[in-house]
Amino acid sequence: MTTLTPTTKPSVLVRRPGPGELRPVRTHRRRRALELSLAAAVPLLLVLLWQLAAVRGWIDGRVYPAPATILADGWDRAAAGELWPDVWATLRRVLAGYAVGTAAGYLLGLLMGSLPLVRAALEPLLDALYVVPKLALLPVFLNMFGLGEGPQVALVAATVFFFVWISTMSAVMAVPDGHRDAGRVFGASPWQMFRHVLLPASLPAVLVGARIAAGVAVLVIVASEQIAATDGLGHLIFDSRALFRNDVMFVGIVCVAVLGVLFSELVRFAGRLLTPWAPRDRGRGQS
Repeated sequence: MTTLTPTTKPSVLVRRPGPGELRPVRTHRRRRALELSLAAAVPLLLVLLWQLAAVRGWIDGRVYPAPATILADGWDRAAAGELWPDVWATLRRVLAGYAVGTAAGYLLGLLMGSLPLVRAALEPLLDALYVVPKLALLPVFLNMFGLGEGPQVALVAATVFFFVWISTMSAVMAVPDGHRDAGRVFGASPWQMFRHVLLPASLPAVLVGARIAAGVAVLVIVASEQIAATDGLGHLIFDSRALFRNDVMFVGIVCVAVLGVLFSELVRFAGRLLTPWAPRDRGRGQS
């Protein structure tokens, strides 16, 4: 009988710890500094390129004013008090509509996610309304509320409602059955089930929908103010374009961008405070 003996020795894989494992704090700080540098460098480079193109005449400065011209005009309007009424009008409508839409969307999403019969009764109707462009509802709200703040706030609320409703209902339905069974075993009341099971498990996903809704709310109010408003940043942008005041138009656009970023980051910050147990976004400096 012939015996076969192995001619090669088994290989051993040796893994050495990397810098992230040996010095996690230092590695995280370096990565965060790099990300912040890139986040600031890219828009700054684009602005400098825009400024150079306007100064050299590569683009028509009357149509695309130089960033320095836009900044100077915005500073003058803010110092004269001409800019803040429009900023406050837009911010007021966004906050009011966002509060109403978020509250209604969360309550209905929680109800439909918890009760299958309610979901079966209302989901087809809400799905049909969801696909309707929200700006198409502006004439309806004008007929309901007349001119003024009502249509603007209602349009923002309707837009925000669907984002929060969908995210809340999906988050509640995605809570594992084991979590619910554990609550029932301990004899949890309906309020205790909500407070200690459904709310902690679903809130991170709900806040993601709320953060998306914050950005969309700013987009909708600006479009609405261009159609049916006499003040606000949307009206400022549209009116300036009609008067060929492109420098003022870009001031309004920059204000909208800043307002949208600040509002979205405020919702993100509130979400971190409300859900300290949830993992943070991995694209925002997390290692």
